[in-house]
Amino acid sequence: MASAISANKAELLAIAKSVASEKMIDESIVIEAMEEAIQKSARNRYGAENDIRAKLDSVTGDLTLWRVVEVVEEVEDYFKQVDLKAAEKLQEGAAVGDFIVDPLPPVDLGRIDAQSAKQVIFQKVRDAERERQFEEFKDRGGEIITGVIKSVEFGHVIVNLGRAEGVIRRDQQIPREAARPNERIRALISKVERNNRGPQIFLSRAAPDFMRKLFAQEVPEIYDGIIEIKAAARDPGSRAKIGVISHDSSIDPVGACVGMKGSRVQAVVQELQGEKIDIIPWSDDIATFVVNALQPATVARVVLDEEEGRIEVVVPDDQLSLAIGRRGQNVRLASQLTGHQIDIMTEEEASEKRSKEFAERSKMFEEELDVDETLSQLLVAEGFAMLEEVAYVDNSELAAIEGFDEELGAELQSRAVEALERQESTHREARRELGVEDAIADIPHLTEGMLVTLGKAGIKTLDDLADLATDELIAKKREAPRRRNNPADGPPMRRPPQREQDKGGVLGDYGLSEEQGNEIIMAARAHWFEDEEPAAPAAEPDNQEAADADSTQ
Repeated sequence: MASAISANKAELLAIAKSVASEKMIDESIVIEAMEEAIQKSARNRYGAENDIRAKLDSVTGDLTLWRVVEVVEEVEDYFKQVDLKAAEKLQEGAAVGDFIVDPLPPVDLGRIDAQSAKQVIFQKVRDAERERQFEEFKDRGGEIITGVIKSVEFGHVIVNLGRAEGVIRRDQQIPREAARPNERIRALISKVERNNRGPQIFLSRAAPDFMRKLFAQEVPEIYDGIIEIKAAARDPGSRAKIGVISHDSSIDPVGACVGMKGSRVQAVVQELQGEKIDIIPWSDDIATFVVNALQPATVARVVLDEEEGRIEVVVPDDQLSLAIGRRGQNVRLASQLTGHQIDIMTEEEASEKRSKEFAERSKMFEEELDVDETLSQLLVAEGFAMLEEVAYVDNSELAAIEGFDEELGAELQSRAVEALERQESTHREARRELGVEDAIADIPHLTEGMLVTLGKAGIKTLDDLADLATDELIAKKREAPRRRNNPADGPPMRRPPQREQDKGGVLGDYGLSEEQGNEIIMAARAHWFEDEEPAAPAAEPDNQEAADADSTQ
């Protein structure tokens, strides 16, 4: 490259074309780099204070060198300015304020200047190459690409993608998969980032989308959109589940994905190092989809809790281990696939739970409404679980219960309202004993029971409440899926300590929505802005004197 600076014009163009072809970048970028290198070297020769420009003709190879000077009446900077008399010698009709061109003779660059120019050209070409790589890959996220393993560094696999390099981080690899240099490998482009050292292309073989794309390559119906993979969950290298649906009633989605004698699914399994794949028919009915997702276990009953986003699945005693799977794998993948937390229990456990809830609710109605056991059990049997439901339901629903009438319904509603008022009064006293200020009680959506919970958590003033984020206030508590020890798994595993984010918000048990949480936080912060009164504009001196005169009078 050093010879490129002192080469003749034909050689300069030949070098530019050669570098552009080798690096797969535009020839104009290489010529621009050469011009910049020549400018830098010329400044070293004539003085760095000069504004020197260079132009290399991309057709003829002619090199033009000049400096730009400003025409002024009195010269202060001899490197960038000329007076009017000198300017007229350079350009006829020059006027003060004009910028004119002062031609310079070509320079014969020495070894040091040539080396410096070489570095400028290399850096410019390298930057252009990195930009070309980023532009090529930035929109290819979610695409499967094939490369050759270049090396393994600290457990991360470096992959040669031809005109760029990608990396498969340790957590995005299939466990126990051996990565050997010079072997071909397929992976999903998960993310492309711009970096000072060039584009960072992150690849993945553990992502569920990698399995989706493999099926799209093996199953023409998926590629054509006839069959759609609605959900996917993976335990990389071990087991996976996908939920599929067909948009053509004449095509079986499961059979199409399996293929003749399992040829299609086996091709995916081999690429995923023997990962077992359960192909499950998708259903819009969440209960049906959960039953399918827990295959091969047989499900007796599904109970949905839409508010909590939880699903209770009841299975026969002999199906419990199969439904849970080894180390909880089957139920964990089913939870990921359906997007709901799944609790597995036997019919005996479900019966015990229902009996316990029935007894607790009956006892509560019996005490709070001051009714006999038979009447309280009738309310629970009809689906009533809380005093609010009895107090504010339409009287006709209570009157419709066998043995009830409108008069009895009205009496029960009156007692329920009184019971709620007693509870509210009790909570109010407890809240005041805790030192929770009355200003918080005026905030919408907060009940006295919630205020007691806030007080126990040390939130007693508006500022305490205002300092919370919405998630810290209302996030629901997340519990680990119900897990029972399977004898085949060996001794039970110790449950890890509960993490901070699993504890949920202070009022996480009250079912507040995100919108309500935002309103509570903003209402608590309102007093911060009330104190910020806009400053009165300063009076002009004349106005101030007039104001003083008026006050004197």
